[in-house]
Amino acid sequence: MSVQIAQHELQAAQRLSSPGRRRLLVILIGASALAALCWSSLFIGSGDISAHHVSETLTRWIAGDLPPESRSTTELLILERRVPRTLLAVLVGAALGAAGVLMQAMTRNPLADPGLLGVNAGAYTAVVLGSTTLGTTIGGAHVWLAMTGALVVGVAVYIIGTTGPMGASPAKLVLTGVAIAALLTGISFAITLTMPHVFDRVRFWSAGSLQGRGFDELGAVLPFILAGTALGLLLPRALNALSLGDDAAVALGARPGLTRITGLAAVTLLCGAATAAAGPLSFIGLMVPHALRILVGPDHRWLIPLSLLAAPILVLTADVLARVVVSAELPAGVVTAFLGAPVLIWLTRRKAVKNL
Repeated sequence: MSVQIAQHELQAAQRLSSPGRRRLLVILIGASALAALCWSSLFIGSGDISAHHVSETLTRWIAGDLPPESRSTTELLILERRVPRTLLAVLVGAALGAAGVLMQAMTRNPLADPGLLGVNAGAYTAVVLGSTTLGTTIGGAHVWLAMTGALVVGVAVYIIGTTGPMGASPAKLVLTGVAIAALLTGISFAITLTMPHVFDRVRFWSAGSLQGRGFDELGAVLPFILAGTALGLLLPRALNALSLGDDAAVALGARPGLTRITGLAAVTLLCGAATAAAGPLSFIGLMVPHALRILVGPDHRWLIPLSLLAAPILVLTADVLARVVVSAELPAGVVTAFLGAPVLIWLTRRKAVKNL
């Protein structure tokens, strides 16, 4: 009996090898950090609201003892601004992190960013055009405009990047995305420079911010993020094969064309929804995959799920810091740039991230 127990323990130890222990540690630390940041996000914000008041409001809300008609101004601020803002930060971070992993895997380029496909530019241009023609401020309508622009550009990039005598390739998709993004960015800048009132409507959103977002924006982007996440979670094994090259992937039974179509659809949904909700947040989709490869290796069966955990930590950290760094709240996109640039420089100097 003791021999069987010893063998069982030995087998368990072998299964939980050094990489396994590291991955488990990353999951535990990441989950703890995410929970702590979500809690902090509910307690930190504009207005002099005590922690006791926040706790009491959340407890009563969860218990169903706080109907909408009886809520005070402070309770409305907590429940209709801080709660959806926190949830949206988690969703946006998860979307950008997963989109970054997928984009780098599809192009076999560790410096690829979701914005290379032109999805961000499509979303921004749609919002600018909407502000020009509809004259509305940032809100639920702009979320749908941005999402539509992202989807249209994603489809256009795929059609242009996969047709022609040379067929489809990662380089063609990236070059097509860069060209379309440059064109749309020029159009958007031309409109905002010649129409200052349009620039005033979109300038805060264009810097990347979660301020003022509510359950309307959360509900608008949630289906797209869930759909994109589901597609992304179908691809880890195919992406592992694709990282060896198209010929090797075909020999292993993978279908590179189908993998890229599915991956492009997932990136478009994820990045488009995140940009629609919070504007362009830089470095998230570029930096998180790099850091995770150092910690857990290049296996996409771990990279994609862990990106859904790690990227929200970065977005929430930036959003919380944006509320307290200066007296006037900064856009979260400014903070992600300050955080991301030095960290990314340090990461790219490491040998572990020179290749996928």
